Amino acid sequence: MAAAAVVVAASLLVDRLLGDPHSRYHPVALLGRFIGWWGVPARYPVGLQRSVGFAGTVLTVALFAAPFALVEIAAPWYLYLLLAPFLLKTCLAWRALEEHAAAVVRALDDGGIDAGRRRVGMMVSRDTARLDPEHVLSAAYESMTENLVDSIISPLFYFGFFGLAGAAAFRAVNTLDAMLGYRDERARIGWFSARADDVANFIPARLTGLILLAYFAAKGRFAPAWAALRRDAKKRPGFNGGIPMAVIAGGVGVRLEKPGAYTIGDAERTLAEGGAGIVSAVRAATIIFVIFEIAALFLLGSVSYT
Repeated sequence: MAAAAVVVAASLLVDRLLGDPHSRYHPVALLGRFIGWWGVPARYPVGLQRSVGFAGTVLTVALFAAPFALVEIAAPWYLYLLLAPFLLKTCLAWRALEEHAAAVVRALDDGGIDAGRRRVGMMVSRDTARLDPEHVLSAAYESMTENLVDSIISPLFYFGFFGLAGAAAFRAVNTLDAMLGYRDERARIGWFSARADDVANFIPARLTGLILLAYFAAKGRFAPAWAALRRDAKKRPGFNGGIPMAVIAGGVGVRLEKPGAYTIGDAERTLAEGGAGIVSAVRAATIIFVIFEIAALFLLGSVSYT
């Protein structure tokens, strides 16, 4: 358990130092190509697509998690401590979330609305061609706040309980959902991965909400954070993504809006004014969760030796 605590801390250090290298050989890039190979609905008869989605999800998760499990089971302790932080880091993306949002802000500031629309179009699936500056920033910060759970808290949560294989299995499920979990021609083939992702994020999303409420309580912003959570968390489709979005929007005092779909939070200030507060909330939630996880792992390690 003490080794796992060291791995958690070291993986975040690796993330902050290296970020996400752009390589076609990155494990998640390889995962995406494999999903893109088998996850094409047109290749299968409609009647088989749900079965293919189930079997493909199970196979993909097993193949992706297997090398991570092998390192955990078979590697000597010194090799594990060397490799595990880098392997865990491939399952999470803290620095990248900040970099993507910052890139949208820079694009708006330096290149104007068209540059901002193009840049945020790399982050979200919505049509960005008609977004105004506030909605461009909203799309960027919506992605950041939602992915606080998907890209940081959940992988660390499953590492804490199930080791490297748990973090890898979650990353595979989440990537499957990101690629196949849409209500279009992919609905049948992506049904199982979408449900699996909802289930996998259920507890981490709610833990994140509690951490964020405590953070904003310390900043004297509990009431608006709690009000936004109660009123707006269910406006966004899905069981989980609306929780961190609503608490952060209420706590920071900004409005996140997908035109024609949902509005979360109240615009006490613009997103340009509140952006730094959003970044700080994501950082605080990450650090608080990691402190508690490391403490728990050390405590469990000490108990196991008594």
